[in-house]
Amino acid sequence: MTASSSRRTFLSSSAAVLTAAALQGQGGAVKTPAVVLPRPVALGLDNFAVRASNWKAMRLLEYATTVGVDSVFISDLDAFESLEEPSLRKLREEATARNLTIHVGTWSVCPTSKAFRPANGTAHEQLSKAIRTARFVGSPVVRVVLGTWEDRLTPGGIGRHIDSLVAVLKGGRSEALDAGLKIAVENHAGDMRSEELAAVVEMSGRDFVGVNYDSGNSLWTLENPVDALETLAPYIVTTSLRDGVITEIPAGCRVKWTAMGDGQVDFVRFMPRFAELCPGIPIHIETISGVGRDVPFLEDAFWTAWPRLEAQGLARFIRVMRRKAPIAPTTTKPNDPLEQRRELERSLAYCKATLGLGLRATKVSPI
Repeated sequence: MTASSSRRTFLSSSAAVLTAAALQGQGGAVKTPAVVLPRPVALGLDNFAVRASNWKAMRLLEYATTVGVDSVFISDLDAFESLEEPSLRKLREEATARNLTIHVGTWSVCPTSKAFRPANGTAHEQLSKAIRTARFVGSPVVRVVLGTWEDRLTPGGIGRHIDSLVAVLKGGRSEALDAGLKIAVENHAGDMRSEELAAVVEMSGRDFVGVNYDSGNSLWTLENPVDALETLAPYIVTTSLRDGVITEIPAGCRVKWTAMGDGQVDFVRFMPRFAELCPGIPIHIETISGVGRDVPFLEDAFWTAWPRLEAQGLARFIRVMRRKAPIAPTTTKPNDPLEQRRELERSLAYCKATLGLGLRATKVSPI
């Protein structure tokens, strides 16, 4: 047995054990989920959740089959073995054979953002490359981002960057429509609140632009993720979800991302609404456990970036912070490959056993 096959066997076995532990009760019976959904919801994984493993797309499909999900969100183009058409079409065939869907993403296409990477080409060139990639692998979406919370503190505020992003999106309209997909703008790293992101879609055009909704990033903008869902639901075309632990600190709060079910986000309330409002859209899990950020909303300087944030919205966020005692904040090392997989697999198991997500019955092979 080679080292590679040994690792693969180990990963398959560990994933099976975690899934079995979550899905089986005493006597081996499958537990009834605590949440009853009005319609089935596909469950998937975001490759950023296992970023330290440095897996390419084909290996991600193998792993997705092992952990029993329905969809794979490849949220960066570097994860593809090749961007040539034959390679991408082969990947599409492999996904079809495994009964998996693929969603595709890229990075910032906002040329004024601090997060934009001009070394990769113009904003339009980067968007065009992502659309082409998505078309060949059969993805219904191309995820893009504006930037991060730092853009809110630049001259002109976030409004200047929104205008810049919208111009790029409009320039990609014909390519997106010809490819039969939507450009999914993410609420990313504290760049935009839900109402701002909804405005981006409306300004750009709902016929070809939608939203990649990220529950973890809603916490960075002081939003209750359930409230953000209600605002963004008409536009959501894909997702990247995770839980978060919110703790009070003298300056405001500290948000630390964690595995699904370990934090204070009310996913038991969230999922039925999602199933009702976003039919046919998969839930992708993007655990980034161990990563956190202080949000000093009790300091005057903080509000420079948020001149339109209303007290009612802040109050609703504080209620999330206080809704239940979270499980102890994770001590996960953010860049450890094995711990990343454990956090993701625990989250997937929770999503299946408690939230009722997933279209396929998970098959657990004997160890």
